[in-house]
Amino acid sequence: MKYFRNILFVVLMALVAIPAFAQEAQAEEKGGVNLKEILFGHVQDAYQWHITDFNGHPVIINLPIIFYSSHSGFHVMCSSQFSHEPDANLLRKGPDGFFIQGAEDEKGRIVEQVGNSLEPVCLDISITKQVCILFIDALLLLLCILIPARWCRKHKVDDPAPKGFTGLMHMFVMSTYEDLIKSTLGEKADKYAPYLLTCFFFIFFANLMGVVPFPPGGGNITGNIAVTAFLALCTFLITNVTGNGHYWREIFWPEVPTWLKCPVPLMPVIELFGVFIKPIVLMVRLFANMMAGHAIAISLSCIIFIMFALGGWMGNLLGGVMTPVSVLMSIFMMLLELLVCYIQAMVFTLLSAIYINMSHSHAE
Repeated sequence: MKYFRNILFVVLMALVAIPAFAQEAQAEEKGGVNLKEILFGHVQDAYQWHITDFNGHPVIINLPIIFYSSHSGFHVMCSSQFSHEPDANLLRKGPDGFFIQGAEDEKGRIVEQVGNSLEPVCLDISITKQVCILFIDALLLLLCILIPARWCRKHKVDDPAPKGFTGLMHMFVMSTYEDLIKSTLGEKADKYAPYLLTCFFFIFFANLMGVVPFPPGGGNITGNIAVTAFLALCTFLITNVTGNGHYWREIFWPEVPTWLKCPVPLMPVIELFGVFIKPIVLMVRLFANMMAGHAIAISLSCIIFIMFALGGWMGNLLGGVMTPVSVLMSIFMMLLELLVCYIQAMVFTLLSAIYINMSHSHAE
């Protein structure tokens, strides 16, 4: 299944990207669908939350823009103060000589007009689309954990098992703890379980919210490499800060013949590279899998527009034939993506637990 998804991703990206770039200018002139924008708009960050278009008008949730300029200090604005459509120079005009540099559904960057030049602002801490979705996911995570925790405080261990939502969350927590964390870390499980459980449920909820195509979902934050990089960095810090002496000794002075360690430190260099490769694997694996899944589902839908964009009887024929195929394949990929949401959260948690356990190994 893994290789099938990767091969399908490459084929569909090639099928969609080539006609999309060729037809982009033509689609915009005719008021058609911009396939490139559809394909990449779902995974890009933006200063506003574009939901859909209704009667030719965009339906947008405007978000706060907060930044610091070295020339005029702090500014707090709303994305509605900037024009939605960029000009010929891809500049979206705002108040007080500020512009957003980029297309209408891109984050771009905020620049300030100083004289005849445009200078980027020093600090940008705006509540963008993906930051807003991040807050929503964090709030859902708190609710899903605190509600069962409240039930546990009011009941004894020998009371009947909870039902409904609380029982479902208990099942998820116990299965993750017993099957992933405790089976990997053993006696050290209780020490690292809070972090690992947080990773699992945060990634799982973020993945699920990315599948939902409308607010409060609609943003694939685990398809943003900055988010996966931060999660991998947390695992990297916990692994190496809490690692014991034997772990570091195996890195800088492993049990290999001396000529592999001195005078040329071949094995220590390789082991040190492994320390940094592990978080990179965590970061890229989660990012690539979630990015690929969303791109495949969107690409399958775009095939319909590509076929009809060919025009003539051939385009109508191919469009009519590909419409039911595209819809069925899109449904199949979305159902598969629900399974992938759970698998990727489980894999990240399991690999993090394995790396932490390796940092507490002892000499045989």
